[in-house]
Amino acid sequence: MSNSVCISLDAMGGDHGPSTVVPGAAIARERHPGMTFLIFGDEAIVRPLVEAEPRLTGAVEIRHTTMSIAMDEKPSQAVRSGRGKSSMWKAIQAVKDGEAQAAVSAGNTGALMAMSKICLKTMAGIERPAIACLWPTVRGESVVLDVGATIGTDAEHLVEMAVMGSAMARIVLDIEKPTVGLLNVGTEEMKGNEAVKEAARLLRETELSNFSYYGFVEGSDLGKGTTDVVVTEGFTGNIALKTAEGTAKQIGTYLKSAMSRTLSAKIGYFFARSAFGALREKMNPSRANGGVFLGLEGIVIKSHGSENAQGFAAAVDLAYDMARHDLMRTTREMLEHTPAVAPV
Repeated sequence: MSNSVCISLDAMGGDHGPSTVVPGAAIARERHPGMTFLIFGDEAIVRPLVEAEPRLTGAVEIRHTTMSIAMDEKPSQAVRSGRGKSSMWKAIQAVKDGEAQAAVSAGNTGALMAMSKICLKTMAGIERPAIACLWPTVRGESVVLDVGATIGTDAEHLVEMAVMGSAMARIVLDIEKPTVGLLNVGTEEMKGNEAVKEAARLLRETELSNFSYYGFVEGSDLGKGTTDVVVTEGFTGNIALKTAEGTAKQIGTYLKSAMSRTLSAKIGYFFARSAFGALREKMNPSRANGGVFLGLEGIVIKSHGSENAQGFAAAVDLAYDMARHDLMRTTREMLEHTPAVAPV
């Protein structure tokens, strides 16, 4: 399998723009030497940053554009003003045109999703795209979706997400037949709203060859890693994601305060610092940065807007894995072999 993958980058997106995107690309390329980049942004800003990075020598083509999408811009307004002109749109267009295998942006999430849907379109058999993320668990990692693409859902869309999430799990987690759970307010069959209960029925009664349905899971199962894939709608998923990120920061603050409170605590920290370092690394949100837009005719990855270069590199790593292992082909095959959602 070839290691050569071209990734298009929206250099102007996010809170820090090129000052994070370019170093992040350099970090990712050090891990994947066969990777090349199309970088869309203001060349006067981007080129000096690229030339200052020896790791990017010969690996970057800069496409000049001065137009960017503001982080607080409404999606409809962003599409009207940025279609065909903005760094975000051009990065997505490069995927559609076959110049790049995946696009990465730290820009406005709503605008990125709206532009991706218009430019790339959704896959046959998929009603709406979803955003999936890698979720740290005590067992390793799980795929969780949707974490913010769509508010509200129906049973058919939940089943679609089960297929898409399983395709991602096969590639990223290297699990041949992932287990899928539906996030619910309890594990009993009579609990939950009608969409969740109907989705459970469809998954139970459908012959599944590429993944297996576990049943309902609760919020506590997210951290346990009870299933390889957890499916929910975007409103609930986004709240769960932000709550987990906030809790991780809260625990970090508590630990820092506790370890510096007394002399004995400081001495204890000295002897246990390697363990605390491992915990800090495990809870670091940057390690799992990157939301995958699933269900589109192309690969788009959303990085957190406030991420540093290490975090952006993690999103580029994810794009590389998705492209190199052909997420699109895997998803299409799984859709075709899942009767409840198979394209007609």
